[in-house]
Amino acid sequence: MLVAGLLAGFAAGLFGIGGGFVVVPALFAVLPLMGGDPGQYAHVAIGTSAATIIVTSIRSARSHAKRGAVDFDILKSWAPWVVLGDVVGVLLAGHVDSRVLTLIFSIGVLLMSINFLVPSLSKRVIADAMPQGVVRAGIASGLGAFSSVLGIGGGTIAIIVMTLCGRPIHKAVATASGIGTLIAIPSAIGFAFVGFHEGGLPWGSLGYVNGPAALAVASMSLLTAPLGVAAAHSLPTALLKRSFGLYLVLIAGLMFRNAMAH
Repeated sequence: MLVAGLLAGFAAGLFGIGGGFVVVPALFAVLPLMGGDPGQYAHVAIGTSAATIIVTSIRSARSHAKRGAVDFDILKSWAPWVVLGDVVGVLLAGHVDSRVLTLIFSIGVLLMSINFLVPSLSKRVIADAMPQGVVRAGIASGLGAFSSVLGIGGGTIAIIVMTLCGRPIHKAVATASGIGTLIAIPSAIGFAFVGFHEGGLPWGSLGYVNGPAALAVASMSLLTAPLGVAAAHSLPTALLKRSFGLYLVLIAGLMFRNAMAH
C-alpha cells in the first residue's frame, strides 16, 4: 500500500485523476491478507480509495494552483451538482453486488482509455465555452455519481469535458484535481456510514473505509503528488495521454478478471 501511495500521488498530480485507478487494484491484492468476507472487498476497496483521494487531490490541486493552472470558476459552478451526484452514487453503490461493481469499474475504465489512445478524439473541440444550466447540472451530477461508485476522483471524465470545450490540457488536469476533492470527501463519509453495520469487513475498517490502508496510501501520496504536477507541466502531452490510455486498458483487464473470478 505504501508503493501504491507513491504511484497514486504521482499519477494524481500528473493526470488530475485522484489516484483511484492505482489504489483500487492494489487494495484488491492486499485486502485478502487482512481477513474478512471476499464479498465485501469491492466496496471496501472503493470506499478506502475515496478516503485516500481526499489527501491526494488536495495536495495535487494546491501544487497546480501555485502554477496558476486551476480554474476556480469551474470548481465553484460545478461543486453543488458534483456533490449531489456523489451522494446518489454512494447510496447506489451500497446496494450493488460486488461483482457488478467490479464490472462497472472495468468497463468504465476501458471506455475512458479510448479518449487517450485515439489522437483524433483528444484533439476534438465541440464547444467554445463550458456547459451551462441543465447541461452542466447533468454532466456534473453524473460525474459525481459515476466517480463515487467507482472510487475514483473523477478527473478523467472532467478532463474529457473540459478539453472538448476548448480548455488547454494543463488547465483541465489542474482543475480536475480540485474536482477530485469535491467528490472524495462526501464519498468517503458516505461509504463509512453505509457500511458501518456490515459484517465480514477486513481488519481496521470503519464501514467500507479501511483505516490502515488509507493511512499508508495517503502518507506516501503527499510526497509524490507535487512531483506528478511538475511532470505534467513539463512532459509532452501526447506521450502522457497515450501512456495513461495503455495503463487504463491494463487495469480494466485486471479488474474484469477479478469480477469473473468472483
